[in-house]
Amino acid sequence: MSNLPTLPVTFRPGRTRVVLLTAGVVILLVISAVAMLLDQLGPGERLSFILTGALVFWVLAQLARVRVVADDRGVTVVNIASRRRLDWAEIVQVNLRPGDPWVFLNLSDGTSLPALGIQPGIDKQQAIADARTLRILAEARSVRDPEAPTEQDQG
Repeated sequence: MSNLPTLPVTFRPGRTRVVLLTAGVVILLVISAVAMLLDQLGPGERLSFILTGALVFWVLAQLARVRVVADDRGVTVVNIASRRRLDWAEIVQVNLRPGDPWVFLNLSDGTSLPALGIQPGIDKQQAIADARTLRILAEARSVRDPEAPTEQDQG
């Protein structure tokens, strides 16, 4: 298939990432400025304001780090608090249904893994294109059991 991207490829919610990181920087700067401008605050209180701003920035940065990385051997899904490595053969289906907050990967063990790196929140068309690309990659690279029934056989 000539329309497959060159691997490795990283999928991440670009616009959402920009919004989160920008908001984090602005919040940190505003809270720090307030801490410095309030004369009645002592050094410890100023520090606690700045640390609170830094904590808010850190949380938003964690939300912004989500991604899905596809390479020759498989896919790495980085979500807010977890990272999981999958072989191509483990991915049975890539789903992004209307109303879904992000892509779900149906896995060969019967479970489903959310992949927050592809989410339609701010840029729906990009998420749809990324989900389609990941689906094509998974279908092209997964090793299917030729004896296993397909959806066409069951329907």
